[in-house]
Amino acid sequence: MAGYLTTHVLDTARGVPAQGVRITLFALGEVRRELAQAVTNADGRTNAPILPSDAFAPGEYELLFACGDYLERHGLATGPLKFLDAVPIRFAVSDGDAHYHVPLLLSPFGYSTYRGS
Repeated sequence: MAGYLTTHVLDTARGVPAQGVRITLFALGEVRRELAQAVTNADGRTNAPILPSDAFAPGEYELLFACGDYLERHGLATGPLKFLDAVPIRFAVSDGDAHYHVPLLLSPFGYSTYRGS
């Protein structure tokens, strides 16, 4: 069974899934290489795995969440300088056969993540 990568964004300030957050996935190494882009749906998830089984491999990755626009749309961040704008999460995949789920819990002044299921 081949592994895959999923993610989602929860707006902890409003207590809802964060719809409309642009996410970019990069492979890290000697060169940072873009692998995929997606936008969260009404459930705060991408419509498909951001890294499906056929492209999934052990290595180091970065998910970059474009949160500033989302926070501004919902009145949670205003002005030209936002405390949080782009949120990077770097992580490693060691098991090419596992499901990795890396969510973002977001508020205007902080965030957290974990390896979910």
